[in-house]
Amino acid sequence: MSSLTRREILALLLAAPAATRSFAADAPWFSLFDGKSLDGWKASEHEGTFSVADGQIQVHGSRSHLYYTGPLHHADFKNFEFSADVMTRPGANSGIYFHTAFQQDGFPFAGFEVQVANTFKIDNKKTGSLYAVRNVYKQIVNDNEWFTMNIVVRGKQVQIRVNNMLVVDYIEPAEPYRADPNFGRVLNHGTFALQGHDPGSTTFFKNIRVRPLPDTLSTPASDVPQADELYRQTMLMGEENYPVVDYHVHLKGGLTIEQALANSRRQGIFYGVAINCGLNFPVHSDASVHDYLETMKGQPCYVALQGEGREWMTLTSPESIARFDYCFTDAMTFRDDTGYRRRLFIPEEMGDVSNPEAFMEMYVNRIEAVMHEPIDIYVNPTYLPEPIRAQYDALWTPARMKRVINAANENDVAIEINARYKIPSPAFIKAAKSAGAMFSFGTNNAEAELGRLEYPLQMVKECGLTWQDIFIPKPDGQKPIQVKKWRTTAS
Repeated sequence: MSSLTRREILALLLAAPAATRSFAADAPWFSLFDGKSLDGWKASEHEGTFSVADGQIQVHGSRSHLYYTGPLHHADFKNFEFSADVMTRPGANSGIYFHTAFQQDGFPFAGFEVQVANTFKIDNKKTGSLYAVRNVYKQIVNDNEWFTMNIVVRGKQVQIRVNNMLVVDYIEPAEPYRADPNFGRVLNHGTFALQGHDPGSTTFFKNIRVRPLPDTLSTPASDVPQADELYRQTMLMGEENYPVVDYHVHLKGGLTIEQALANSRRQGIFYGVAINCGLNFPVHSDASVHDYLETMKGQPCYVALQGEGREWMTLTSPESIARFDYCFTDAMTFRDDTGYRRRLFIPEEMGDVSNPEAFMEMYVNRIEAVMHEPIDIYVNPTYLPEPIRAQYDALWTPARMKRVINAANENDVAIEINARYKIPSPAFIKAAKSAGAMFSFGTNNAEAELGRLEYPLQMVKECGLTWQDIFIPKPDGQKPIQVKKWRTTAS
């Protein structure tokens, strides 16, 4: 690896525009793009994909990659901070590569890609993803608006920020795992490249600059993760386009949003953080929705609403519910045929279950009714109260499973695979998959510990689920509360 000499630094500072020199008070920034030409850059297979106008690099055309080949650091960087302003047109797919090397054809083998894609439909990986290594599944910036992408590499650590929001904090294991051996996603050294992905994609870049950091920076060994089997499966699923998302995370047991997001980045599992809505719960009115969402602004996670009991829909307006990324509920709170309000997870309130068969008939009826609520996901599915839990396989007959699955499909509701209770059973999941149901992954933590989606990932393998079987939140205008003919159920 080479390093900048004092002479090189002085020469580059004198040649840099004033706007760039202003960043050099402590550690200097250097421009990689003069705003006028592609001097210092070299395009691969289709040179016409890249052009310069109005101080911007426009990327539009057939697949091609534009590699930095200029004099700075001999176009070879190990540790650095990189920044660029980016704008996408609708449907665009692009990226920024680092630690890569020029190749005439194809997608770069060497290095990592930082994804630039907001509304691209085919791939679930959104802007800010360290592609197929640490994926961002939520769209966090808009097309037709400039945003800033910042990439920092220090030793074995990669941090990515979008508009100063930390979305990736990846530390490479001692034995790096590559989900796709066709790409050399290993931290090393190399140059940068901008991606032209396909003819239908248009992206703009400007203010492209870098701050070289000392090659001697390293990552403490105590921070380096172990690439065990679950780690490898998580990364492989991300490579294969599964949305590896825990859609059922609660800030409970002292867990803060900062701790949750740090855990998400460490494990490579994206989170949906849910607030409870219902009688005597944190969200119970439009004002409380507004106040809560204000606290979650600028957080790189999904923000979800969990409906509690059957009253939750009557407490807030449809407009307030639609402000959440998605909504879910369960059938663990309902009124039975006598009018008694049962909460199946509280022994003192679960009611009479001495006749399991009679209970199940009533329970399945309530589940079918819940599916009519304006929800995206039915969570804690097939939950049974503790006194009859051991009879799970006998009580969840094929006929009862079919009723629940049909209700979910008819109402376009995904079925959660729950890590906490390890439900539904493989038999239920296989039957639901055969019927065309959608699934989500969820922890439903009672304490601060979230785990690593062990049971859902096990079910993916055991039941043969594909990425097309896994739920992703619907865009604004298509959410159940906005399009579904829903009704309140018995409270």
